[in-house]
Amino acid sequence: MKRLDDFRMRMGNHELVPIMIGGMGVDISSADLALEAARLGGVGHISDAMIKTVTDRRYKTKYVKAKQALYKYNADNENKADVKFNLGHLAEATRLHVEGTMTRKQGSGLVFINCMEKLTMNAPKETLKVRMEAALTAGIDGITLAAGLHLGSFALLEDHPRFRDAKLGIIVSSLRALQLFLKKNARLNRLPDYIVVEGPLAGGHLGFGMDWAQYDLATIVAEIMAWMKAEQLDIPVIPAGGIFTGSDAVRFMEMGGAGVQVATRFTVTKECGLPSDVKQEYFKAEQDDIEVNQISPTGYPMRMIKSSPGIGDGIRPNCEAYGYLLDANGKCAYITAWNREVAAHPDEKRVVVMDKTCLCTHMRNFEIWTCGHLTNRLKDTTLRHADGSYQLLSAEHVFKDYQFSVDDKILLPESDQVAAG
Repeated sequence: MKRLDDFRMRMGNHELVPIMIGGMGVDISSADLALEAARLGGVGHISDAMIKTVTDRRYKTKYVKAKQALYKYNADNENKADVKFNLGHLAEATRLHVEGTMTRKQGSGLVFINCMEKLTMNAPKETLKVRMEAALTAGIDGITLAAGLHLGSFALLEDHPRFRDAKLGIIVSSLRALQLFLKKNARLNRLPDYIVVEGPLAGGHLGFGMDWAQYDLATIVAEIMAWMKAEQLDIPVIPAGGIFTGSDAVRFMEMGGAGVQVATRFTVTKECGLPSDVKQEYFKAEQDDIEVNQISPTGYPMRMIKSSPGIGDGIRPNCEAYGYLLDANGKCAYITAWNREVAAHPDEKRVVVMDKTCLCTHMRNFEIWTCGHLTNRLKDTTLRHADGSYQLLSAEHVFKDYQFSVDDKILLPESDQVAAG
């Protein structure tokens, strides 16, 4: 049986181990995790989700505090139209994160940044343009366009000197989404360098409705590849979502995939940005503990562990400090839901809001535990200590298990417990 290492992913002049670690925000796909993927010859992602929070943590900046102070007067106002991002600060935060990552890069692999269109930030085009241009200027190897159709995103970059030099890719969940993207960008004479096809078993926001279970990654990938062959398009296709073993990956490579994007198994690595206690929650999760719900203000269904502390937590909207999901009119579905519950329960100090969540605050605090469909299998990838906790893995261990495993087997780590005496 073939191993994933028997294949290589080609992007321009780069020949890579065909493993791409997905871009999980907020800083879950940390720089350390992305750099390990690059060192080992694959592709890693950082994310620019809530980039000011990330740089405040990593580089001791005070962007969030400054924004909160500037708009403090508006905290009790349901209308958040005034709450704008300082574009200079946004560019500087992106530069700090990207440069801080790229200056540490070693190995033959690449580091990309994941940019979500659904981070509308009360000025969708202006903020997305600044985020992407700042990342390119700071030296990122490539940008993966995520969480949206991105019909105008390439056009925002066409004047940047690295527009045709950097790797630019798009995540789609259907042939129709890919066709729309390519049609819209045809005038630019600039095809994407890769296409990530994300199926219904992925973690976090899904590119499907609540009927997600009716879809299948292999079927979608086959449909896209057949259409591309008919159109004589030669663009690397990278399947994603529910690829749990190296053998799973090989099956997609044998279909003609250029590589695979994986993420769930890296959530429980030491390099991942999740707090250690949350990683234990991922290990403990059973299949019944995982749900797809509609609490995201973005309108996309979202997969998470249903014991996430942020579900139902009616915290006051904190758009003055964050506000990453405010639309072009300064509105967010959570603000509407929260004000509805406050009006219905005027005597409560803190209301319960079940239909939406303050995604900015709760993702910032790691209280929405987004996860892949197969998270319940994580416990089978490691050892359990005598105290009931699970041993964290190294990113290198997981990466190499994907790279070299056969027969759907998963290599367990060596024990990190030293026997007493």
